[in-house]
Amino acid sequence: MCGIIGLVCSDPEANCASELFDGCLYLQHRGQDAAGIVTCGKGGRFYQCKGNGMARDVFTTQRMKGLVGNMGIAHLRYPTAGSSANSEAQPFYVNAPYGISLGHNGNLTNGEELKDYMDEVVHRHINTDSDSELLLNLFAAELATYDKSRVNNSDIFKALQGVYTMVRGAYACVAMLAGYGVIGFRDPHGIRPLVIGERLRENGSRDYMVASESVVLRAHGFQVYRDIMPGEAVIIPKATMIPEFRQVVPRLSYTPDVFEYVYFARPDSVLDGISVYRSRLEMGTKLAENITDAFRKVGKDINKEVDVVIPVPDTSRHAALQCAVTLNLPYREGFIKNRYVGRTFIMPDQSQRQSSVRRKLNAMASEFYGKSVLLVDDSIVRGTTSKEIVSMARESGARKVYFASCAPVIRYNHIYGIDLADNKQLVGFNRTEDEVSEVIGADKVFYQKIDDLFDCCKRDDKIKDHEMELALTPVTSRDDSVKSYIQSSTPLPDFDGFEAGVFTGKYVTGDESEYLCVAEKSRARNEKLKRAAGTDQNLDVADLKAPSEINIYNSGDY
Repeated sequence: MCGIIGLVCSDPEANCASELFDGCLYLQHRGQDAAGIVTCGKGGRFYQCKGNGMARDVFTTQRMKGLVGNMGIAHLRYPTAGSSANSEAQPFYVNAPYGISLGHNGNLTNGEELKDYMDEVVHRHINTDSDSELLLNLFAAELATYDKSRVNNSDIFKALQGVYTMVRGAYACVAMLAGYGVIGFRDPHGIRPLVIGERLRENGSRDYMVASESVVLRAHGFQVYRDIMPGEAVIIPKATMIPEFRQVVPRLSYTPDVFEYVYFARPDSVLDGISVYRSRLEMGTKLAENITDAFRKVGKDINKEVDVVIPVPDTSRHAALQCAVTLNLPYREGFIKNRYVGRTFIMPDQSQRQSSVRRKLNAMASEFYGKSVLLVDDSIVRGTTSKEIVSMARESGARKVYFASCAPVIRYNHIYGIDLADNKQLVGFNRTEDEVSEVIGADKVFYQKIDDLFDCCKRDDKIKDHEMELALTPVTSRDDSVKSYIQSSTPLPDFDGFEAGVFTGKYVTGDESEYLCVAEKSRARNEKLKRAAGTDQNLDVADLKAPSEINIYNSGDY
């Protein structure tokens, strides 16, 4: 899972780097491993700054001075398959044809097949293990077939059609063609989110931004925005500043990843017409109903069994509050979060995750001592975090600890961009709910039902708050004097469902057992490299990661 942004400013003298950096801060939750910005200045020259770490650390004042130009793209990386080499920080760049830079959110499931194609057919060298580099080179190879000194929108759309034909998996991408413009495109299942926004300036000109979440657009004054549809691409030429949309390939399905609404997206975002915040409130309501039914089945009254509802910060806070309201129980903040520690399931190994929980959260004994508590979290993955949290509650004097998950039981790997774990490392894999309770040390575990989760993540035409109106209402109905270039004339199509393979084992792209084997080997190789770091252990040279990306230098002094 990653965050991507593309920006084209209508003012040729504008510097887009500061807005891209600001946008990265809004999307930092989507990737804390690495950050990168590439801008394009006059004459088509690219300027780059990227590296491992948080955006605030990578983009120092000195480095930002070297990023010039009125268009650019940015990327925040969360690594899949456990890799975090500095050389795999995005955006990636190729100089031929024309000069292209690309950032990718998602995960390709036929990467091995594409590597063979790159080597044997188009003879392009792939220098990292990142499938984003594969995507970029495939796009470049398709563009190169036209053998023209300059390309046009039609050529780019045709090249993208070739990419869609060969690639399988989840991908939302932003790309930049040197001196030409910014491109955004989304996979034909719509698994990963991508939105485009339009900002009207006082002089009548327009700026355009493409991003992973709507919150970035709203924060930067883009008053009109809409989702890029599955299989759709948009090109924003620098010369005309009029975006062109095209359904490059037929929509195979409209199945967004339900995990976006459970965990990854910010609550103040609207993705595919669904308010993340409202979906999480609904998760709290449904969870409360399930918990009440579970106690009733064993002849108990939840109001006599549970004293207080406590969230595991931060993602579950809204669901926990709604759960408490529905149960008519007190809501308390029992854990204080250290905001300078990253998400624990992203930590590369079990021991780091375990110690990180204690650094990340501190339990207030006054909210636990002598009480029967219901802890609410967004999900239970490996169980490491949940076990530590339950232990902290008991150490603080909790009489009983019940644990509720806003998500159903996670029994399978997530293959489209969230590197949860191999199946065997998931606490819910081949275990009953009672067995999971025993593993994490809770008195009882409660899971969301999958049908209830799907029911929570839906569009509600009755919602009339300002955010949803901006997301769903055509601009012409608000101001007939201003015509938007991006607003779709047709309403959002209905979903065909959600990508929920992490719960069901059935993936929208079909049987991916071959990919799962490849991913497991990749994780094992990366773990071997980590264990060997700083030792005299012999390694296969082919396993070593490049210490830095080789295409273009980072701007600024280090």
